[in-house]
Amino acid sequence: MTDVHHYGVLSDPTTLTIKRLMPAGIDRVWAYLTESDLRRRWFAAGEMPAHVGDAMELVWRNNELTDPPGRVPEGAGEENRMQTRITELDPPHRLAIAWGDGDVTFDLAEQDGGVLLTLTHTGIADRAKLLNFAPGWHVHLDLLQARLADTTPEAFWDGIARLKQDYAARLAA
Repeated sequence: MTDVHHYGVLSDPTTLTIKRLMPAGIDRVWAYLTESDLRRRWFAAGEMPAHVGDAMELVWRNNELTDPPGRVPEGAGEENRMQTRITELDPPHRLAIAWGDGDVTFDLAEQDGGVLLTLTHTGIADRAKLLNFAPGWHVHLDLLQARLADTTPEAFWDGIARLKQDYAARLAA
């Protein structure tokens, strides 16, 4: 399956959008977004609440996403946590969670025998945060594609390091 926009783009000055064609049916992709045991394999663990407005905690263990994890940057902790809440929930088509001053939305649509996943991260006003979020989302979605295709992904931290300069150039002010 080909990537729609392998790299993220700024759909407005504070919104990052990435589109990927996922090699699985919509129910399987939805499960990887909402089930903690599957989500932790490509992004972050955390039990998914059942209703809009409900609180949830995301737990990242990025060093465990790939084996080996790649060259771990200085200051990267073993675990990171974020308290958030569900802002939209329309199974199996849309999931949105609060993220800082914005939201992260996952939209799913069946397309070409797979699922078009559109990730939209709004409210990224700080350039330094944008240059962390863009390669981060990129690599997390690479991992999701690999998990769905049952292939071996690139080492997580090596992918982040490789993409930081690419995104600095692509998203130049």
